Amino acid sequence: MLIAVALLVMVMLVAAMKEVALSTKGFMPEDEGDALFSAAVDAGTPGKGKPFVEIGSYCGRSTVWLGHAAGLCGATLFAIDHHAGSEENQPGWEWHDPALVDPESGCINTFPHFQETMRRARLENHVTPIIGDSPVIATTWTDEIQFLFIDGGHGRDVARNDYLAWAPHVCVGGVLAIHDVFSDPAMGGQAPYEEIYLPAVNSGEFVEVSCTGSLRILKRIKPSPNQ
Repeated sequence: MLIAVALLVMVMLVAAMKEVALSTKGFMPEDEGDALFSAAVDAGTPGKGKPFVEIGSYCGRSTVWLGHAAGLCGATLFAIDHHAGSEENQPGWEWHDPALVDPESGCINTFPHFQETMRRARLENHVTPIIGDSPVIATTWTDEIQFLFIDGGHGRDVARNDYLAWAPHVCVGGVLAIHDVFSDPAMGGQAPYEEIYLPAVNSGEFVEVSCTGSLRILKRIKPSPNQ
């Protein structure tokens, strides 16, 4: 009976989580979000509270999946974003959303939307936002990371710098998740594939364990020589 009740509670929590995630502005499809959640729970269960890190939160859509996974694993998710929008979010670009422009500054500011998403998802105790430039923040980061999700800007320099700054912190047995990985240029931009995925796999430090749509899940099998 207790097991049945626990399973029912889990189903209800997951359903509520997905309702908030799918109603939030963002670019994470449902099947990829579910795969991200499952991979994070699997990786975090033996992690003994080691932190999760998300690079690129936008309005918090993917953060809902990751934040709930972190909570289930007794970990904290650090959500890193400058909240000024990536290159492709700026005026004149395909993914620009005028509703995210702050009326006073005239610039994109996704942080209020992110905060509202965390409030609706009841994740304030499991998600710690860090506002700033990802590689700069990484220079003072010292903890091993159990689960790292890179979904920041898709310019080549931005993607490369996110990988170089954060991947070395992933612990052995930990996970590097990468979004928007397209090996075929006709399907999407190449930066996450060529500047993050290929360097990780070719390093011999990571192996791919799953692929769902454009989401790749890699596991660290060897320590980084940079740590």
